[in-house]
Amino acid sequence: MATFWASVFVFAILIFFHELGHFAVAKAVGIKVHEFSLGFGPKLFGQNRGGTDYNIRLLPLGGFVRMAGMDPEEEDVEEGKGFNDKTVLQRMAVITAGPLMNFFLAAVLMAIIFMLQGMPVQGTTVASVLPGQPAEQAGIKSGDQIYSIDGKKVTNWEEIITGISNRPGQPTDVVIIRDNQRIELTVTPVMGEEGRAIIGISRVQKLNPLAAFASGVELTFQVTVIILEFVGKMITGQAPADLGGPVRMVWEIDRAVDTGFYYLLQLAAFLSINLGLFNLFPIPALDGSRIMFLGLEGLRGRPVDPAKENFIHMVGFGLLIMLIVVITYNDILQLFMQGPQGFQ
Repeated sequence: MATFWASVFVFAILIFFHELGHFAVAKAVGIKVHEFSLGFGPKLFGQNRGGTDYNIRLLPLGGFVRMAGMDPEEEDVEEGKGFNDKTVLQRMAVITAGPLMNFFLAAVLMAIIFMLQGMPVQGTTVASVLPGQPAEQAGIKSGDQIYSIDGKKVTNWEEIITGISNRPGQPTDVVIIRDNQRIELTVTPVMGEEGRAIIGISRVQKLNPLAAFASGVELTFQVTVIILEFVGKMITGQAPADLGGPVRMVWEIDRAVDTGFYYLLQLAAFLSINLGLFNLFPIPALDGSRIMFLGLEGLRGRPVDPAKENFIHMVGFGLLIMLIVVITYNDILQLFMQGPQGFQ
């Protein structure tokens, strides 16, 4: 049951922010929005406010914003309020806003993690010192850099753990750097709950909201670049195709539930980046192809025949459904083949 509600939470937040992007910019440029819905299929419940129907539908596998004038057969569109009444740049902004909101959501989720759980500092710098532990008693302070342990220079946090973990109860020489000066201290590690010696220092630092959001934006950018590089390698055959569908997503969410709430937020951020990036690809039926058609309209000075464009999107949507079916089949097959180990 926990996995079910976690999946609903993750899917809902990804879809809500994506559609909210379309909705907010459409409203901002003066487009009438008929409906803002989460899910597809029969309406479960909803409310009309300001001329817009806000609905929750049965199948939580997507969502949509229905704007005036997007359907070529729609009649009685209020003048100046239709999607196609707006400039090319305004319409591109409406379409682009959905994927961009997914990147924004990823940055916000990461910022929440950095504020509440913290983020690792670089190198061998001590982010925090636990009160009453050997490090505090020896005089180590937050911001100190560990230079050496028992005469051996350390260059990363893993070497610090190794240098301390096997010395419970043994006085250990530790050299730190503070204000560009080397200071020699003696620390006696104690046995920790995990069965190894500790001195009570951490490299995880909780950030203030502004710093957390800046770090979230930076990490979102870095993950996006990594994904693009991997997609490029898949296209050129340098890396195996590794596509996952709803089944794999639910399986990953199940793992996240077992690992903890912060890992679930991290997974949601990663999925949000993927969703935003995927929607920007120029694939028919996705936002990227609509942006491409609008760009073509801007270059030509006239729009593509709406009937032809809708046909291309319809064909693209059918192909996407087929792709999802194939990916889902492969996910289920792999899940059964791997058994409890799941995906590899």
